[in-house]
Amino acid sequence: MSTTSDDALDVVELLERQHREIKGLFSKVEMSAGDQRRLAFEQLVHLLAVHETAEEEVVHPAAREAGVQEVVRERLREEHDAKEVLQQLDKLGPDAEHFMDAFRQLRQDVTEHAEHEEREEFPALRALHDRDRLKAMAEAMRAAEAVAPTHPHPGVESGAANVVIGTPTAIVDRVRDAVRKAMGRSTTGTSD
Repeated sequence: MSTTSDDALDVVELLERQHREIKGLFSKVEMSAGDQRRLAFEQLVHLLAVHETAEEEVVHPAAREAGVQEVVRERLREEHDAKEVLQQLDKLGPDAEHFMDAFRQLRQDVTEHAEHEEREEFPALRALHDRDRLKAMAEAMRAAEAVAPTHPHPGVESGAANVVIGTPTAIVDRVRDAVRKAMGRSTTGTSD
């Protein structure tokens, strides 16, 4: 266990930590069987769902500000593709005959996606935003994760839409308010 609290991390450090956790869960699923595999897979599905939703709500908009729109479009395409496979695997279940073949491909795709983010998107965030803004983004990301869906929803690559799927519409307002508060923006778009 790391000695650094998530609260002390900026958004890039938080995302990199989550990437390591995701890789660890992939390994745990591959190395286990039965109920242990099912539990590890459920943990992986949940972490991927909240991680990607928080990125869509907080990180990708900030990366667009940094002028890497094409990079963001490519990451969103990768996220969409991974969500489709993850949803299929979730329906199939970890005990199914062909689960591990598809799972290993998903692992490779998610690992490459994380590497692309770390190589292309994260440096742009660091170049444009100072440490205080990056820490505020981490706080906003944690707020978005608190109300994120527990399962992937392919075709829903916007944060607000992702949160609506399968949840009360009121959660969208809570996410928006939490993110905006954490980012120091008005929740109504006015000066009140």
